[in-house]
Amino acid sequence: MSEKEFIEKLQKQKSGNSILQDDQVNAGLFLRSLYDFLFLSKQKTTGSSDLEDELKSIKKKFSELVPNFLMHSNDTIEISEKFFQCLPELYSSLLEDAKAVVAFDPAAVNLEEVLIAYPGFFAVATYRIAHELVKLGVKILPRLLSEYAHSLTGIDIHPGADIGDSFFIDHGTGIVIGETTVIGKNVKIYQGVTLGALYVSKEMASVKRHPTIQDEVIIYSGATILGGETTIGRSSIIGGNVWLTYSVPDHSVVYHQSEIKVKDNNPFPEPLNFVI
Repeated sequence: MSEKEFIEKLQKQKSGNSILQDDQVNAGLFLRSLYDFLFLSKQKTTGSSDLEDELKSIKKKFSELVPNFLMHSNDTIEISEKFFQCLPELYSSLLEDAKAVVAFDPAAVNLEEVLIAYPGFFAVATYRIAHELVKLGVKILPRLLSEYAHSLTGIDIHPGADIGDSFFIDHGTGIVIGETTVIGKNVKIYQGVTLGALYVSKEMASVKRHPTIQDEVIIYSGATILGGETTIGRSSIIGGNVWLTYSVPDHSVVYHQSEIKVKDNNPFPEPLNFVI
């Protein structure tokens, strides 16, 4: 293929793109501004008028961003109104997530520390924001938001997943939660956990491919749970490095047992001391 033919091919492909490179950048800016509005202060004292102005600015960002992700740009006003109407409920839900971190992480000093410094909470907050957009029928933008959080935290939560209240991610790096995962209330997940699909064929795109985790479950680091028919019963504990492709009943304790051998590799062992 000549350079001219290559350029023509690129031009043809790019001319059909409705989503621009700037949209990816603006998605991250919108998420950051919304998160900061909900949880962080720009100054020591913030009046209600300051917050009203900040919210207006965020709404403007959203109304400029979202049309490129809708089939009909006329839906922008309706989508925007519905999204911001759910903001108080979303805020309350996120505070419950943050309180769960304070309650169960001994290292968490207070709520403020969780809001400003915990990557697990930021990933969950991003998921809940993106999930609201999924419910409103917005395409691609939710994935841009989740991938923005993924790039910052190492936590990959698909915005299509269904996650209950008081969700606690500790440490978080390497967590993967698939699109059709269902997670109940008061669930705790540690780093390196995968809630994935047992089969990844394209024909199963519309099928539930990822597991169901019921209320009060704890999943420790490195565990892998796969399959749309796999259900972890409520109040169960899944130990570290467990690999599960089948369901377990309520109140189960599942653990991986490995054999550990310690070999003395010291080439110069200390001499024995004899008392005469």
